[in-house]
Amino acid sequence: MINKLADSVAQALAGVKDGATVLIGGFGTAGIPGELIDGLIAQGARDLTVVNNNAGNGDQGLAALLKAGQVRKIICSFPRQADSHVFDALYRSGKLELELVPQGNLAERLRAAGAGIGAFFCPTGYATELARNADGTPKETREINGKHYVLEHPIHGDVALIKAEKGDRWGNLTYRMSARNFGPVMATAARTTIATVHEVVELGALDPEAIVTPGIFVSQVVKIERTATQAGGFKK
Repeated sequence: MINKLADSVAQALAGVKDGATVLIGGFGTAGIPGELIDGLIAQGARDLTVVNNNAGNGDQGLAALLKAGQVRKIICSFPRQADSHVFDALYRSGKLELELVPQGNLAERLRAAGAGIGAFFCPTGYATELARNADGTPKETREINGKHYVLEHPIHGDVALIKAEKGDRWGNLTYRMSARNFGPVMATAARTTIATVHEVVELGALDPEAIVTPGIFVSQVVKIERTATQAGGFKK
């Protein structure tokens, strides 16, 4: 019998290893899997490469993971905002590597990983510093139909941590509004996907047409209680 329901966050995260690439869903504070991030801090895996749209807010969630010294590198599109002081301090002191990726490219590189695409050409970033690799060497470019493109490679994850709304024991997931964001593509791009849900339903209770992430992409599901700030969208 297939049963992907984990008894606890700690159980679900037990297999995360040092040096792992961890894809973390969320867009600002929308859809951040806070309980899984807190669990990863407690689990203690270090030297991580984290992929997220942002680089943390305040001192909680992703910012707390950075502050704990467990992250070696972050790949994101929007690292600095009014309350990103943890990232800012670590980056300026040379304790954290940054790979800056335009938001559309970030989503497409994750999608490419899940779709089995080896690389793709994209016009974003051509003739800018974003058209260089981490070591400073230029990325491959090509002119296609009179327009210039940059070769981009997929982002594969060892683990994806995502937040969904409902799930069943097979791992089928639905999301709530903007909490959906990067979760679906990250689930396809990782070897192991761990999802939190606010409600576990019986098999067949989810409308097949409403399932966004099929269970084949999900390894473990953890039920969490909903708090006052977990409405699935931006904090109010």
